[in-house]
Amino acid sequence: MACPLLTELSSRDLVADATPGLAERLAKGPITGYVGFDPTANSLHAGSLVPVMGLAWLQRLGGRPIALVGGGTGLVGDPSGKRGERPMLSPEQVEANAAGIRKQLERFLSFEGANAALLLNNVEWLGGVRLLDFLRDVGKHFTVNYMLQKDSVKSRMDAGISFTEFSYMLVQAYDFWHLRRTCGCELQMGGTDQWGNITAGIELIARRDSATAHGLVFPLLTAAGGSKFGKSEGENVWLDPARTSPYKFYQFWLNTDDRDVERALKTFTFRTLAEIRAALAEQAKDPGKRAAQRLLAEDLTTRVHGGETTGRVMAAAAALFGGGDLREVDAETLAMVAGEAPTTSIPAERLARGLPLVDALVESGLATSKADARRGLQSNGFSVNGERAGAADRMLGPSDLLAGRYIALQKGRRHFALIEVH
Repeated sequence: MACPLLTELSSRDLVADATPGLAERLAKGPITGYVGFDPTANSLHAGSLVPVMGLAWLQRLGGRPIALVGGGTGLVGDPSGKRGERPMLSPEQVEANAAGIRKQLERFLSFEGANAALLLNNVEWLGGVRLLDFLRDVGKHFTVNYMLQKDSVKSRMDAGISFTEFSYMLVQAYDFWHLRRTCGCELQMGGTDQWGNITAGIELIARRDSATAHGLVFPLLTAAGGSKFGKSEGENVWLDPARTSPYKFYQFWLNTDDRDVERALKTFTFRTLAEIRAALAEQAKDPGKRAAQRLLAEDLTTRVHGGETTGRVMAAAAALFGGGDLREVDAETLAMVAGEAPTTSIPAERLARGLPLVDALVESGLATSKADARRGLQSNGFSVNGERAGAADRMLGPSDLLAGRYIALQKGRRHFALIEVH
């Protein structure tokens, strides 16, 4: 019997490793599986979307997903993939961060229906565990030698690892054991750096309850240039619009390297493989139109931020890089542009008296001097509100305002600035 989950994830190159017997278990029917999420921020980031998509596919194919926020383990800190110890969080910080993560997960998972997703916080059961009980019921099942063999521990031995982080593996193993017993959860998924923690949980379940459990890990995604996927200029690309604007989020996916776009479409969207092949074929015919990247950017931005916001983002992009009528762009979209383009603020009284265009070009940074501005104007190198700027002695006034607040200045095709009137 086919295993839809493994088949789907494998076809998208999303299976790095899985425990023996998982295929046989999945062939018997849907399974309950969980992924743990680090609550050190109130938002997920682009890299978090890999396990999120794993949970989403699990649910779409009949399984029950559990998103586990590490309110308890977040107070300890996971050493996996880290060179240094994570900062400790207060219970209040964890609770606030968990609320933010829940809202974002709702874009990918359904918390209603027969196989409704669950959002759990492990502080609910870890908070009441007594130390002596933990040592007796969990610690006795693991040797120090066993723990030292795990990559998450070995990678930190030279730099040093605290006992707190050393014990993290056992705490996460307890999570899996608890979810197996209380929710019938038979599968834990995560990145490859979680393999040691996942297998420790499987060991604990087998030793304490003589029950079976399974693990599946996703590959670590790296961009064609070798950097970790999901970062822009070294910074995380967040799902929270207060951390990464919807415009920057859209542009991040739109700027995906041609070498990475097929994998990104397979990994981060629910598009069928046929749809992905069609987009790639269209792009091959005319690479300049970036059909595959546009599909990726629009799909993900719509799922994370909604269709209305995506429409504004695309209008803002058209405003910034041509192809859009600026006078038809609404104030909210222009405000989005103002958040991305250099913006110079001036009082309304100054514009009412008449603002020399050459002054505006210099103050906005599009020209290095008034002489530079005049030369550019004479060669038709500048635009005002998407139209050629005209004479070097042009004065800007209230009639030039877009949405009653902005004047858009442009140099060539790529350099853009706004005058904002207050």
